Amino acid sequence: MESRMPAEIILQQTPDAAALLDKREQLAAVRITLAERESELALIRAQLKAFEGRYLRQVGILYSELDDLEARIAEREVDLYDSDSARRRAEETRQRAQETHDAAFGNAREAEEFDPPPDLKTLFRDVAKRIHPDFARDDAEQKHFTLLMARANQAYSRADTETLQRLLDDHREINSSIAGESGAAELLRITRQIQHAERDITTLDAERHTLLASEIAQLYLDAETVAREHRDLLTELATNLREQIVDAQRRFELIDRQISAYGR
Repeated sequence: MESRMPAEIILQQTPDAAALLDKREQLAAVRITLAERESELALIRAQLKAFEGRYLRQVGILYSELDDLEARIAEREVDLYDSDSARRRAEETRQRAQETHDAAFGNAREAEEFDPPPDLKTLFRDVAKRIHPDFARDDAEQKHFTLLMARANQAYSRADTETLQRLLDDHREINSSIAGESGAAELLRITRQIQHAERDITTLDAERHTLLASEIAQLYLDAETVAREHRDLLTELATNLREQIVDAQRRFELIDRQISAYGR
């Protein structure tokens, strides 16, 4: 007796249908990986940003105060010694003091003054019109668009036009042949989506590596390590800096007395 297989099973066994099913599964898997990488990187960014803010408030401003005092001492030494080497040292220490001041106070000022240029605003609107979750056709795409929109918001806050343009170009490329597409066209579109997701994962991994190799990240890791010993690294650094500031103030007062004594 001849057995017959249901039509849908026969369809699934055709090469095109099987390849399409496999690609859909690959896309779902790579998007999960991408979402995990995005989440991990967002957490790292948030942790480092919060720690950097605390560092600047507790330690950065003290470094700025100390370097300014050292510059003032070097400048008074020019009056005391009147030599080329003293003048060079005064210039170097004042430049270092300015750099320390900018590092301590520049980030907050830049955040307050952030005013996106018109072309960045236009690009962001163009991206949002295409990848906003409200425009998704199903639940899977809505989740993906939510991820993309979060990335777009991050790029906008950093004035990262390159990432915004890439999101826009990717969307145009992937969706250029959706209407009435054949199985082969859908296979090509999904393949492109997989390639873009894999590229984005590589980009995120590179950014994660760069972030973790930064000075603030190393300091954060050191702080986490000593915290397990019930110590506060930033408080210890601040205490040490205050002691150095007191010592620098004494040296500044001493030079002032020396200058007064020599009648300069």
